[in-house]
Amino acid sequence: MLRAIGVWCALALFGLIIGMAGYCYFEGMSFPDAYVNAAMILSGMGPLGELKTTAGKLFAGSYAIFSGLIIVIATSFVLAPIFHRVLHHFHVETAERE
Repeated sequence: MLRAIGVWCALALFGLIIGMAGYCYFEGMSFPDAYVNAAMILSGMGPLGELKTTAGKLFAGSYAIFSGLIIVIATSFVLAPIFHRVLHHFHVETAERE
C-alpha cells in the first residue's frame, strides 16, 4: 500500500513539474505563478491567471487533459490494492466435486 501511495505521489509530482516547466516556458511566468497555475489545473480547479500567448493557451489545454489522465492513473494505483483485498475477502471457496 505504501508503494502505491509512493507511485501516486511520484506521478503527481511529475505532472506538477511538467506543468510548471510549460508555464515558465510558454507564458514566461515566474516560478511561484507557474506553480500555482500548474497546481490548480492538476487539482481540477482551472488556471488562475489569464493566458496571453497562443502557445500558452494550447499548452494549458493539453496540460489539462494530461492532468486529468495523470490523476485517474495515479488514483488507480492507490485503489487497485484496496479493491484486490476486498475481492479476496468476498471470494467464496467452492467444494471440489469428486
